[in-house]
Amino acid sequence: MDRRTLLVTLAGGMLVAPLAGEAQQKTVRIGFLGNGSVGTTDYVGDLRRGLREFGYVEGDRFIIEPRFAGGKLERLPELAVELVRVPVDIIVASGPEGARAAQHATRVLPIVVAIMHEPVAYGLIASFARPGGNVTGLAFQESELVTKQLQLLHEALPQVSRVGVLYDPSGGGPSPLKAAEQAARAIGLTLKIFEVRAVEDFPRAFEAAKQGRAQALLQLGSPLFGSNPVPVAELARMHRLPSMCEQQRLTAAGCLMSYGPNFSEMYRRAAYYVDKILKGAKPADLPVEQPTKFELVINLKTALALGLTIPQSVLQRADQVIQ
Repeated sequence: MDRRTLLVTLAGGMLVAPLAGEAQQKTVRIGFLGNGSVGTTDYVGDLRRGLREFGYVEGDRFIIEPRFAGGKLERLPELAVELVRVPVDIIVASGPEGARAAQHATRVLPIVVAIMHEPVAYGLIASFARPGGNVTGLAFQESELVTKQLQLLHEALPQVSRVGVLYDPSGGGPSPLKAAEQAARAIGLTLKIFEVRAVEDFPRAFEAAKQGRAQALLQLGSPLFGSNPVPVAELARMHRLPSMCEQQRLTAAGCLMSYGPNFSEMYRRAAYYVDKILKGAKPADLPVEQPTKFELVINLKTALALGLTIPQSVLQRADQVIQ
């Protein structure tokens, strides 16, 4: 190679290097596939917060393309396809329903799921340690959670022997329901299952629970409840049925108690997976995390309105008490 050719080659290399660096700093489009409605939660804000912690600046290094199903899970597939067509570089989905919709829409784009219930049973991942495919994120075993929820409800209301279970078949698999039945038998509680598939089913379910002489309610995890906290709480108060819920925001709306992971923190933690993937990691190789902390929240205003006294032994274990 002569001197002239060498200089041209070096100059070309000097030009290419900055362009490659700029490509690495390109603005990334992150699709957000949510079950709820705009304004009902700020999970997008939690994701933004997490991304900022990793140095991503919105409008500069990333743009979020949000899509919300408004509690209508049947809309998730079309919204997932819409995100793929934008196109986005990565999808952050909520719940197994959002994950399944995103996975059906694309087997190529990386999918980070902020909240998964029983992901192996749902067929979303091969295992927690090696997810395989294009899905990873955060998950918890709802069957174990349901067992603890019933135990806490029994400790808080030892006089209760008949518990109604609000169950959305489209929002959760059979495992949590089986776990609730097993836990109830061990504690000595009688369960009555009431299926709900839409907001319009709530009044009928609560009326049936009251007529069935239920003394309390257990709400199994479902986006249907999380997206409609106010009507659920109002019906529980109207029928004077103390309820155990999964999400803190339901307790803030009037549910008596909730026990579950901090969903806001799970969305914030989803940013860790987004960062890893954008830096070259494959979802198939990123182990699915499980939360280590579960929070008990008790609404004493609801307890007072229902004429209930929560034992001090339970109150002392609460992470938050709403006065």
